[in-house]
Amino acid sequence: MKLQLLLLLAAAPAVALAQAGEATYKSVCASCHASGVANAPKLGDQKKWGPLIREGQAVLTAHGYVGIRGMPAKGGKPDLGVEDFADAVVFMVNQSGGKWPSPDAKILAAIRIEIEKREKAIAAKAKK
Repeated sequence: MKLQLLLLLAAAPAVALAQAGEATYKSVCASCHASGVANAPKLGDQKKWGPLIREGQAVLTAHGYVGIRGMPAKGGKPDLGVEDFADAVVFMVNQSGGKWPSPDAKILAAIRIEIEKREKAIAAKAKK
């Protein structure tokens, strides 16, 4: 009984993060990713998600957060924070053939670096 309780308590943070990612997906991302609006990869479509997953967690998350192709920045929710956005991306990736961990401090730092790079590249392109 004690072991079961310890295992349940140990899993609680991961379950909470998955639920947070799923909640953000449902409230923000599903409007496009459930039906494929503007060529958004549908949740569960391993063929479309495969190349995106191979970009890596930091790059894919940062590009989505800043906006890419038909996707608006932050999924169109201007007040969406990096952490919540990253949790939603993990949820979608893991429902679509990936096995990404919930973002920890190291992954979030890498995502922020990629966001900065992407924003600088967009700004430089806009100047041309």
